[in-house]
Amino acid sequence: MQINELKQLRRSRRKQGLRKRINGTAERPRLTVYRSLKHIYAQIVDDVTGKTLVSAGTIQDNVANAGNKQGATEVGKVLAARAKEAGISKVALDRNGFTYHGRIKALADAAREGGLQF
Repeated sequence: MQINELKQLRRSRRKQGLRKRINGTAERPRLTVYRSLKHIYAQIVDDVTGKTLVSAGTIQDNVANAGNKQGATEVGKVLAARAKEAGISKVALDRNGFTYHGRIKALADAAREGGLQF
């Protein structure tokens, strides 16, 4: 196995462990975050109906600093504003197997400052 394959395997195992415990409902939907090398994406999902309620990302929102913490902060603020418009105040954070550090933490902190509770 290559190093990248091992990294992906370990992340998928962490993701499975997280998803056992975190489930989005209508009262408390799941805020899931995905980060690639160049971009970061976040969406709020109701797992009962299987629908995405709100989404934001560096590509769709034309964020200038897409691959760093500033871009993640902007995405978090945009997501929180859209969630407020949709009437969502409480969410469960699904970090998708990524460590709660750097861009993931920046996005979460910006979403908290925007009014989301988790």
